Amino acid sequence: MSLRCRHIHFGFSGTDKILFHDLTFDWIEPGFHALFGPSGVGKSSLAKIMLGQLSPDQGQILADNNAGMFYTHNMERLPGWSGIGRHLQQITPVHNIEKKNALVQIFGLSSLLNHRFSQLSLGQQNRINLVRYLVQDFDLLIMDESLANVDEKLRGHILVAVKAMFPKALFIYISHNVMEVATFCKQIWILRGAHKTPQIVKTSGLDQKDDNGVEQPALQRAMLEIMNAS
Repeated sequence: MSLRCRHIHFGFSGTDKILFHDLTFDWIEPGFHALFGPSGVGKSSLAKIMLGQLSPDQGQILADNNAGMFYTHNMERLPGWSGIGRHLQQITPVHNIEKKNALVQIFGLSSLLNHRFSQLSLGQQNRINLVRYLVQDFDLLIMDESLANVDEKLRGHILVAVKAMFPKALFIYISHNVMEVATFCKQIWILRGAHKTPQIVKTSGLDQKDDNGVEQPALQRAMLEIMNAS
């Protein structure tokens, strides 16, 4: 799975604000890659353009395989009366039932399957929202602050497990947490704004693949590179 952005121009109708001007870059390998930058720089808008939910003024998005391309964000909500276990059962393809069961355990949701969505905390709701995308068949999943309000240790465990479970998928991870993207992501694309040249720059993360953590000097160097490029 690869995704290529070519000469993207975009601004919101009725305003003078230009988010992207001739924006070009590529995601060409599977794994976790980050889209990082300050609030208002256009991370979520770019995600929606990549999935066809917004149309650029100019330019195009090229994907070599669009069998399953999804966008999930931390403000998604199921109906409050929706039963968690029954909902997951209804939306999971038969061939992914075992995967669903494994994800429920990894995400720490086993004790919540008899609850309604409205009974869950924000972190629990976000975990359910993410699982219902992971049980589908997909090649690309954009995760926009999808694990907000989730305990840091559990969030790290989830990311490591998802990377191991879906080695051929492309994940685009949007987060404001510089330590998180430096730790868990392979490539980090930093959006800097249409007023800066270049608008987007790339640096490398540590791509942590287990629960043992990373060496602090390496993490500090990666975080410094991200902040210096911002």
